Amino acid sequence: MHMKELIDMATNAREEAYAPYSRFAVGAAVLTSNGKIYTGCNIENSSYGLTNCAERTAIFKAVSEGDLSLETMAVVADTPGPTAPCGACRQVMAEFGIKTVIMCNTRGDKKVITLAELLPFAFGDQDLSGDGK
Repeated sequence: MHMKELIDMATNAREEAYAPYSRFAVGAAVLTSNGKIYTGCNIENSSYGLTNCAERTAIFKAVSEGDLSLETMAVVADTPGPTAPCGACRQVMAEFGIKTVIMCNTRGDKKVITLAELLPFAFGDQDLSGDGK
């Protein structure tokens, strides 16, 4: 899988965005270790807190199909520079072990970054003591 193919799939997924309120369409594509790609778009709701981001849509599609070996995420939006995932999406990416994030815009700008750079202090299972303290 080439980076361009993953970005193209995220760009195509962006066309399906349901963003009647913000008009901010986002597309994402996540690559698994076995080469499968899942795409997602943002899906807004008039109760804004119920909106789901493109990145989480793609990840949840993969997980709902039993595919937990996620590696790389591409995200595309119409922004001045490469668009970065929100904090909630970063945490979900950390939960499912995504290692690399390709942040893009519709003009072709991109920045490749590791998730560790994007979310240096991710909360994970190592932080759960299990004793409630």
